[in-house]
Amino acid sequence: MSIQSLIESKVQAALTPVHLEVINESYMHRVAPGSETHFKLVVVSEQFEGQRLLARHRALNTLLADELAGGVHALALHTLTPAEWQTRQSVLDSPACRGKGGVSA
Repeated sequence: MSIQSLIESKVQAALTPVHLEVINESYMHRVAPGSETHFKLVVVSEQFEGQRLLARHRALNTLLADELAGGVHALALHTLTPAEWQTRQSVLDSPACRGKGGVSA
């Protein structure tokens, strides 16, 4: 199972999100083609109601601790309640990496 699929499964099972995006942004960084090291997560869940942003992020960092201790180098988190998502419907693009480009062969 790919890291992306594993992240999707874990978040789906733990938070039953109404909207979930797990975006592999590894291609934007200096890593080998096909890498799974940099991800952006957009998680919209009713379970975030009444939680501060830090608590939401801690929950996801705890949930994905094995992946973060393994090959995942970066995880951009966008955690929203359904009401917050209703007003936004999107998140900002990730900034370009200073060392952008693939690994030389």
